[in-house]
Amino acid sequence: MRTIRTLFAFLALAIPVSLFGQVNFSISIGPPPLPVYEQPICPGDGYLWTPGYWAYDNSVSDYYWVDGEWVMAPEIGLLWTPGYWGWGDGGYRFYDGYWGTQVGFYGGINYGFGYYGDGYDGGRWDNGHFSYNRSASHVDLARNHNVYETHFSGNNENRVSFNGGTGGIEARATSQQDELSKQKHIAPVASQTEHVQTARTNPELRASANHGRPPVATVSKPEAGNDHQMATPVLATEPSKPEVIAPAPEPRVEPLTRQSDGTSPKAVAHPNEPVITSHPEPINSGNAKADQKYQKQQDNLMAKQNQERQSLQQKQDSEHQRMTQQKSSDAQTKQAEQKHQQQTEQLSQKQQDSTDKKN
Repeated sequence: MRTIRTLFAFLALAIPVSLFGQVNFSISIGPPPLPVYEQPICPGDGYLWTPGYWAYDNSVSDYYWVDGEWVMAPEIGLLWTPGYWGWGDGGYRFYDGYWGTQVGFYGGINYGFGYYGDGYDGGRWDNGHFSYNRSASHVDLARNHNVYETHFSGNNENRVSFNGGTGGIEARATSQQDELSKQKHIAPVASQTEHVQTARTNPELRASANHGRPPVATVSKPEAGNDHQMATPVLATEPSKPEVIAPAPEPRVEPLTRQSDGTSPKAVAHPNEPVITSHPEPINSGNAKADQKYQKQQDNLMAKQNQERQSLQQKQDSEHQRMTQQKSSDAQTKQAEQKHQQQTEQLSQKQQDSTDKKN
């Protein structure tokens, strides 16, 4: 499984950026301030936080809020650089986020949860596994086993959501960040683009409707915006976009399920969800080659089991959503839950047996 994911990432990096570029545009009015919201708990090992932001729908000339979400990294070692709005050529334009081996410049915007304007302090990759900083990321030790705690002074209450222009963040990219921005990257994965499209179709998430206070499940206490930021945006120029490339073509399952009618996200609870297996501790038998082979086998096994869990959860999420749309009876819902519980228990037992045989 890791070999396949690595191949996908390699192929994506090898594809010319021009094949995936889209026409960009700039807006004369900056987006509203970022709302203050609570981060949902991390669903399991290997997920990285991608913060919420204001996107723009040119078809209705309005900003709309895109929830932050936990996303499985498309490849071990990759980090997420958030997108941001920046001033230039007489208007604000959006610089897309991307996956890369380092976190690049994202406008100095304080998105919170480790993205305090420069780099990422919510976690780090360590020997092929992702460790979470408890002071910046909402984690549960029963789900996330690689955890540390480091506090940073960069966490402030500045909710400005754009760089440059009137009232914007004045941060500028360093020479190193400039070099990072010129490198080829992996664009948002499929689940991220679907997440954005779902938000775009929800009228309640538009700034003109919520006045900068998006009615999303993770929002706790949004702050009011400046008058000039809440005015109706006007299309300005059409500069080009920075380089990003195709999304990694691997399905992802996120902790929140969106309703097809565009309403706020709804959490889906599955009975007895498969236990997320922790990464085995590295062994030191004195034979480095044998130890490396063993570790590779364990990583491949975990990747396969994670994919199986994600596939099952995706299937169960779809059934939950369909039953909600069809307004199924309590008896039908209970029957479905019992079936899901049986499926989950069978998968857990199968994976446990497989792990025992490998060990």
